[in-house]
Parts: sequence; structure tokens; C-alpha cells
Amino acid sequence: MPAVENVAIVGAGIASLAAAIRLADAGIGVDIFEQREELSLTGSGITLQGNALRALDQVGVWDEVRQHGYTFDGLVLRAPGPAAKVVAEIPEVATGGPEYPAGMGMYRPELAKIMLNHAQRLGVRIHFAHPVTSFSQSDTTVSLEIAGKPSGEFDLLIGADGLHSTVRDCMGITTVPEHTGMGIWRTVVSRPAEVTGTELYYGGPLYIAGYTPTSEDQMYAFLVEKAQDRSGLRGAEAANIMTELSHGYGGPWESIRRDLGQEQQANYTWFTHHIVAEPWNIGRVVIIGDAAHSCPPTVAQGAAQGLEDAVVLTELLTTHNTVSSALWDEFHRRRIPRARDVVECSVQLAQWQIDQDPQADAVTLISELAQRMAVAV
Repeated sequence: MPAVENVAIVGAGIASLAAAIRLADAGIGVDIFEQREELSLTGSGITLQGNALRALDQVGVWDEVRQHGYTFDGLVLRAPGPAAKVVAEIPEVATGGPEYPAGMGMYRPELAKIMLNHAQRLGVRIHFAHPVTSFSQSDTTVSLEIAGKPSGEFDLLIGADGLHSTVRDCMGITTVPEHTGMGIWRTVVSRPAEVTGTELYYGGPLYIAGYTPTSEDQMYAFLVEKAQDRSGLRGAEAANIMTELSHGYGGPWESIRRDLGQEQQANYTWFTHHIVAEPWNIGRVVIIGDAAHSCPPTVAQGAAQGLEDAVVLTELLTTHNTVSSALWDEFHRRRIPRARDVVECSVQLAQWQIDQDPQADAVTLISELAQRMAVAV
């Protein structure tokens, strides 16, 4: 018998939906409370490493997800400059095991839509425009307040509400995301036939430039610069800035600039990092995903770690008979060291770029981390 019968989840992101699907599939009642009025169907791409694909299979959505993404098995490094010379072709570690591709690019809103639909088919109740403002708990239940008003009792509360987590704040946890000093421009553009996997350019006028295919026709492209106040930039203005910044890079960037010139959308965010020290729970309230940890996307493991949080937590909730200290001890043992490893390596890669460290060995760091991620959590 599972440890819980009904669970509340705050947030409707990837980690939240993964947990909801797994719990509902086990016959547990699930309510998701999301402060936004609807699921966002805008955004750019996401890179999913093999261990993320394995987790999506454990969630039960892999068969559908792989029909909407672009899989690949290697990483190409190019030199900055007009020639965009290929300097290395690196076979990536299949971190999910031999039955999965090493990686896949996907349009992020499509992934969210697939997971939302799957959750709803299983009976998950999703409440949009329902901001959780506080909670209280006893030894056996958690009571929620939505917009300051009581809103039911649950056996467990999962805070999967992102970087600026309300649940984390209500738990009294003071660890919050810190800026790394980097900002990233992202856009979705057409995929040139020559681009068949992730390609990165280190150095040049910016820290990093790159792109990842997300389908047969599209890819997302990104530029990483020193973090600046880019708030309020939208539409053609944002696309023009991204175009200008990209002029230090050739090859497929010529095609990207043509698309940007057609008023392609571009968006800008800052990189952050944090990891909450043990414990991630207080009683029957627990945080996962970006609420518990964040990192620069320099090793493309952020989504994978949130998915693994959800898989491990739901495995324990459905195989233990009670919500006990033994359950939480196992959860923390399996998740915190691994998430910390990813955060530390991601931050190290970012700092090497900021410092322009001539001794940096990004290839070795990425490869060794991938070997560790290949060990199933």
C-alpha cells in the first residue's frame, strides 16, 4: 500500500508533471496548483540528455516525446570566427543506457503539453490561477491556503514551483538562487540540413554560442554573454540585438541571422545556481526540481535532475507504507549528492568561461560528469 493516498503539488513544470503522472498512475489522487492562468505555450528549446530520456520513459511519456524531438549521439565544437572551423567531434556518453539516444533536442512547450495531457488523462486535477500562499501541517496531513483562503487537506505537499518557490520560502529555507554573472539569449529558428546535433562555440566575442536541433525543421539557438539588464526587450528589438551579438560566429549562424532578420522572437534570462542543503523536506512537505536546485545549462542536466527528483520521490512514496524518516533518508541519499555534483560542475564550466581560464578542460569535465550520470540513480 502506498505511503500516501492524496498529494498536492505546487507548480506545473516538468518535475511537477512527472511526479503527478507517476503518482496518478499508481492510483494516488493528485491536485496540481499553478499560479499562472494557463500553461505557457511559448518558449524555446530544451536539451535532454540520455538520463532525462530514461526518466521520461519511467514516467511513461517517452514513446510520445521521441516523436516530437530530434535525437543525436554526438557533440560538435566549432571555433569562433567567420570560418566556424570544426575543432572536435565528441561522441557523447549515453547517460540513459544503450536503449536511449545520448541526447535529444525538443521544443519546450511541446514537452510541457505532452506531459500535461498525459497527467489529465490519468485524472490529475490541475488548478490554474491558484497561487498557494501558505500551508500548515500535522503529523498526518498538510492543509493548504490558496490566495489566503483554506483549500483542503492532503497527505503530502510537493513544492515543484521553480526558482522563486513559495513552498521553499514557507518552509523557512533561506537558500535562494544566485546569479552566475552570465545571461543567455535564446531563439527558435529553422534547422539547416548540416546541423544534426548540438554544436558549441567557446570564446569569441561572447562566452558561448550554440544551437541544438529540436525537430526535422527547427532548432533553438543561444548566445551566452555577461549578464546585463535586458528587461523589457521584445520582438524586433530583441531579435536585432541577438543578430548583432552573433556576428562573431560563422557557419550555420548565417542561417540563424537570416531567420532573426525576419523578426524572429528572442528571449533573455540570467543563469542562476543554488542547492538546498539537506533536508529538502520538513515533515510532509518536500521541494524538488528548481525549487531545490538550479544550475547554468552548461552541461544540459537541469531538466534531467528535476525529472530524477520526481522519479525517485514517487518510487519511494509508492513502495514505502508510511511517510517516515527512512523514506526521507533514502530520498536525500539518492538525490542530493547527485544534484550537487551537477550544480558544481555546471558552475565550474561557467566560471571558466567568465575567467577565460587557459587551463580549463571542459571536455574532460563534461565527459567525467556524464560517466557519473550514466549510473542510474
